[in-house]
Amino acid sequence: MDIKKCLSGIFLLSIFTLASSFAQDTLRLSRQQSEIKFLEENLLLLAEKLNIPQAEALTMQAKLWPNPTLELDEINIGTSVNGLNGTGYFGEGLPPILGNFGRNQQISASIEQLVQTAGKRKKLVDMEKVNEAIAEQYFQDLLRALKLEFRNSLSDLQYLQFSRKLYRSQLESVRQLSGAYKNQVELGNVSKGEYIRLKAAELEIAKQINQLDDELHEEQKDLKLLMNLPPEIYLVITDEGYERDIAQLEKMKLGELSHLAAEWRPDYKIEVLGLDYAQKNYLYERAQRIPDLAFKAGYDRGGNFLYNFFGVGLTMDLPVLNRNQGNIKHAEYTIKQAELLSRYKAQEVENEVILAWQNLQTSITLFREIDPDYEHTLDKLLESYISNFKNRDIGMLTFLDFLEAYLENKTIILENKLEIQKKAEELNFTLGTDLFN
Repeated sequence: MDIKKCLSGIFLLSIFTLASSFAQDTLRLSRQQSEIKFLEENLLLLAEKLNIPQAEALTMQAKLWPNPTLELDEINIGTSVNGLNGTGYFGEGLPPILGNFGRNQQISASIEQLVQTAGKRKKLVDMEKVNEAIAEQYFQDLLRALKLEFRNSLSDLQYLQFSRKLYRSQLESVRQLSGAYKNQVELGNVSKGEYIRLKAAELEIAKQINQLDDELHEEQKDLKLLMNLPPEIYLVITDEGYERDIAQLEKMKLGELSHLAAEWRPDYKIEVLGLDYAQKNYLYERAQRIPDLAFKAGYDRGGNFLYNFFGVGLTMDLPVLNRNQGNIKHAEYTIKQAELLSRYKAQEVENEVILAWQNLQTSITLFREIDPDYEHTLDKLLESYISNFKNRDIGMLTFLDFLEAYLENKTIILENKLEIQKKAEELNFTLGTDLFN
């Protein structure tokens, strides 16, 4: 008997633990909390951000001077003990360097330092600093694109949650009605055909809920990847933040928005920086016409008319055949190309801002056409239709027609709010900044 009680207790504890683990797997976040998680944990952003210190490291490398070159040469080995060719003859002979070390030992040493002329090193550093700025803007551009994807996914998930809640509530109502109709069919008060018609409506709503569940799982998968969440988590986004402040969206005029994109858009800044880089590269290539200098200092023992010879020297290329003409010409064409691309990008940005603003205004216009009390009126009417249907004051077809119209209209309202949300984010995207929060 005790064993049975013990096993029963273990079984109940296992069920409770399993239920607790399922409860823990549900993660509820607001839009703001989700975005904080996204910004801190997104792996693509973390990887792209590493390009910035990489570019800074290359700038640091460009600032460094070339290493000097040390050369040791003409060290005689065979004549230091046995004389010239093993004959015991040492010529005039060489005194030792220190003590008895280095007697009759020949050696030469030199050190050479390359000095870049015409400010080549500074020009190269300037180019790498532009690359730093470009790396920063590439990161901002990726952040801009991922923000749009992430926020739209949040809105889609909220829309699906609202839709599922809407259909779920109606499913419960229809189930109660079909259960009551089943009892009436058994009592012979209602025809079986009416019950089957109501049951068909119930199944249609249940099918729609299943489709919404599939879409919910797909959106959750995308969001969990963007937020670097464990795959087993069931993500729920709270309701707040789904509806935009329409008054805020209507404050800004198109003329006020047109100049913001040129100031904030990272992809436009990349083109401008590309032109700056091309100009600095042209200056660097022109500086390459002037040859660099290599200063030398050397010591020669026993290889000159002096036992110990110290000397200095200088080497440089003679710019006779190659004055870097091809690279300079290439740099000139690169500047012209960069100028055209930056002008094209400016036009593209302006057109995108206008299109995004127009699309947002279209959705706002539809929103303004919907009476503010219309959604509340729909809910009240549905309650009335359900009550009248229960009391047999209206027929089934009338009730089902209204239920279908109710679901369609509620969906239209939800979709309009979703469109405003997405189109506001699209305008933020085209501006390159979060103008609308």
